[in-house]
Amino acid sequence: MAVMEREHESQGGAESGTHTHRDINGGWLRPAVFGAMDGLVSNLGLVAGVAGSDASNRVIVISGLAGLVAGAFSMAAGEYTSVASQRELVQAELDVERSELRRHPEDELKELAAVYEARGVDPGLAAEVARQLHKDPEQALETHAREELGVDPQDLPSPTTAAVSSFLSFSVGAVLPVLPYLLGATSLWYAVVLALSGLFACGAMVARVTARQWWFSGLRQLALGAGAAAVTYGLGAAFGVALG
Repeated sequence: MAVMEREHESQGGAESGTHTHRDINGGWLRPAVFGAMDGLVSNLGLVAGVAGSDASNRVIVISGLAGLVAGAFSMAAGEYTSVASQRELVQAELDVERSELRRHPEDELKELAAVYEARGVDPGLAAEVARQLHKDPEQALETHAREELGVDPQDLPSPTTAAVSSFLSFSVGAVLPVLPYLLGATSLWYAVVLALSGLFACGAMVARVTARQWWFSGLRQLALGAGAAAVTYGLGAAFGVALG
């Protein structure tokens, strides 16, 4: 029995010593989250501002749909350009590193060994590790990229993935403030409640990835959306009175 208990404890310790990490380098998470939040907040603010000016439901719907389409394409174009530019910059630096490895292999070998020495590795061992890694040119390039540039050449973000994620998530977020009016609602409160509920849900879902408390993340997003809606509604009401 004692042996079995020790084996169980040993197995439990081995299991507790293993862990996994979340994917923090994915090219879809940031644009998807940012797109959904931006779609909700910006279109809620737009709808609230137009509704505050005492516009008709038809004008509110047209404004909301126009904001959805314009915002979705703007977000997608911005994300594509941003990620593509970042990727091109990394590729250019990788080309420089690839050229240096081909032209000055010994210098690059010493450079990599020096990196490991700076981290406390014995000089002889550091030189041997660097030599082993330099046997494969692609492995050498990947190692230098990680150590010098802080990037993984095999895991660069995709501009297309970022653009599509941003477009779709913005569209989903932006349609919520308009949806009640499309279904026949005549009061802004329906749009506000639906949009703020969506913001809270998005914040809570993001917390599952970021490991923050779900209620804190949800309330934070809800507060940001409510503040934006209140400000734009007030501006819409002020301009509506001034122009009326």
